[in-house]
Amino acid sequence: MKMSYLKRINLNLLPMKGHYFLWNAGTAPVVAFMSVYAKQLGFSSFTVGIVYTVLPFSGMLAKPLMGAVADRYRCQKLIFLIGQVIAAAAFFSMMFLPEVPKAGSSNIHFSCNSSEAALKTCPNSDKCTFEHIRDEVIDSEVTCEMNCPLTAKNWDTVCKDWGGKDYCVSHAESLSFKAHVPMKHAVPIGDCVYFKVNKITFENGNSTYPNCLPEHQITALCDIKCDSYIISDLVAHSTKFDEENVHLKYQFWLLLIIYLIAWDAQAVTISISDTICFQLLGDKPHKYGHQRMYGALGWGLFSLISGILVDHFSEGEKKNYVPVFSIAVGTLLLCVIVSYQIQYTQQRMSASILRDVCRLLANIKVFIFVLWCFSIGLCTALMWNFLFWLLEELAANHGCEMQSWIKTIEGLVLGIQCLGGELPFFFLSSWILKKVGHVNVMSLVLLVIGVRFIFYSVITNPWYTLPIEFCNGLTFGLFYATMASYASIVAPPGTEATTQGLVGAVFEGIGVSVGSFLGGLFFQEFGASMAFRIFGISALVACLLHAGVQYLLQRREDRIYLLGH
Repeated sequence: MKMSYLKRINLNLLPMKGHYFLWNAGTAPVVAFMSVYAKQLGFSSFTVGIVYTVLPFSGMLAKPLMGAVADRYRCQKLIFLIGQVIAAAAFFSMMFLPEVPKAGSSNIHFSCNSSEAALKTCPNSDKCTFEHIRDEVIDSEVTCEMNCPLTAKNWDTVCKDWGGKDYCVSHAESLSFKAHVPMKHAVPIGDCVYFKVNKITFENGNSTYPNCLPEHQITALCDIKCDSYIISDLVAHSTKFDEENVHLKYQFWLLLIIYLIAWDAQAVTISISDTICFQLLGDKPHKYGHQRMYGALGWGLFSLISGILVDHFSEGEKKNYVPVFSIAVGTLLLCVIVSYQIQYTQQRMSASILRDVCRLLANIKVFIFVLWCFSIGLCTALMWNFLFWLLEELAANHGCEMQSWIKTIEGLVLGIQCLGGELPFFFLSSWILKKVGHVNVMSLVLLVIGVRFIFYSVITNPWYTLPIEFCNGLTFGLFYATMASYASIVAPPGTEATTQGLVGAVFEGIGVSVGSFLGGLFFQEFGASMAFRIFGISALVACLLHAGVQYLLQRREDRIYLLGH
């Protein structure tokens, strides 16, 4: 029984399975955090949006270009291995990216009147931020180092009312002191937060309880640095980022270049790995899902593990991403070793790759297939980039308690998408494609995307999205298996890598890029729920059009076949 089972296993495909698992396990920890890592480095959402607009277009060019080189010079495996090494090097470099400086120092309003001394900041954060802070640190006291510019009248107050005799002889331009801030006295008023200053300590070590007479009030905009991230984080939210001059900062270009290298290396590796996989499968391209499901397993497991590691090794205001970068680099280097074991030799070569690809696109069925890939890319962009925005908007509508759970919900969403959706459907894709056929599956994917998005548009509680995430098996797992296998079937001999690169470029480079732009525009104009509804209805319309056109094409082929016989 055991020997019979082993005979059924294609040992040549084991390294391919290992590659898919290790590659996705190595990229998941980094790719999942690249955008928020850029945010932690000090880049605004606008700047990160620019970066993520450039990346898909870069990948769109890299895939067919390197695919053509691989086909022309018969070096698919070499480029395949080099892409993995470059991706690992880029991930390693990300750990050393410098933070971008803010436009100006962190500052806060300090005021002293007859009632009390207080700090005031008006952060651009949500309404639950203050409630969360009070729950965390209500009994603590924060010490802040402050430097405040004072007028001559203010100096008299410091000298006489505060007991700062050392400042009576000579007045400097600013006063440096430590402010002791009990968090239990923090009060939100409107969009601002007020912190009572309990006492201050001068540079000489003397302390006093600040009290200002009505005629000697102090108001100043002071530089501040606190020993706790609580106030510092609020002040940082109210510090303006220099959007207009970000392109002049070397930190921006360094991040963009390293992100581009990482993105392109991934794009090329994925495209050529699929090409190699299909050539190993030979006349059984429908078995692709049995190989690719190991990638879904690696991504799902390591995306969950990476989130836990980031939280576990982080202290204070900043997240520590070093553990996940290290795991990613180590896993990718192991992936290179396993990928090297793939027994593969590229045999076929097209006499004219460009001519064959152009002839391929002239086929009406292939052209419709390319349009289908573009349509799925539009919708995938909304899921990749804006689903969490929808969940956080729904959580905000349910109050602060729901918002405290939102990251857990988002983690569960990713877990269900990969392990509960993609993994089983990659496994079942072979059987489904044989029973249903590639063309019918294409219509089915559009139908499920439309229904899924409409469900998103009507739910009111973010927890309700969890059952919907099982649909990801159809909308991505089955979709990707269909896209890759159909591209392999229609590719002329010797153009396999070029065709895979072209299809991937249409899906991710054009579809995802345009979808990201439209999704952001619709979110801004119509809101999260309506944006998903518009995309959902459009997907259903595309499903009907696709099914109708395919039906007419099939009738035409049947008529031609009958006339020929």
